[in-house]
Amino acid sequence: MTHIAYGLYLAISIGMTIWVARALSSNGEVFLVRCFGQDRELATSTNRLLVIGFYLVNLGFISYRLNDWQVDTVALIPEVGSRVGISLLVLGLMHFFNMLLIARFGRAVKEWAEEQEWTEEQAAETDPDAGLTLRTRR
Repeated sequence: MTHIAYGLYLAISIGMTIWVARALSSNGEVFLVRCFGQDRELATSTNRLLVIGFYLVNLGFISYRLNDWQVDTVALIPEVGSRVGISLLVLGLMHFFNMLLIARFGRAVKEWAEEQEWTEEQAAETDPDAGLTLRTRR
């Protein structure tokens, strides 16, 4: 019975992790682009790194939760449900925490990007060739 519980828990938890990661990745990129001052390359890169971190943390937590199960036929569904529920709560809390950090640091990155644009514009006004060099590097 314990092996069935392990199998159900792993299948449900890993399936949910993959589904949530894909949903967050596809829907979160627009948010990241805005947070990072319309810098699509930075947003895409950050999005990929967040997905990798999401998988590592969640799969690690799911694996950790496999410890010390003693399941009988009667307790199979409640035990699996409880463990999946805890995993989903951790997923949700981690997502909420990430959103707070991204919103906070995204504003700082956006301000930095605007400052860089302002510096490039000033360089272009004083030396047109310097402004062209700065713009082509981006």
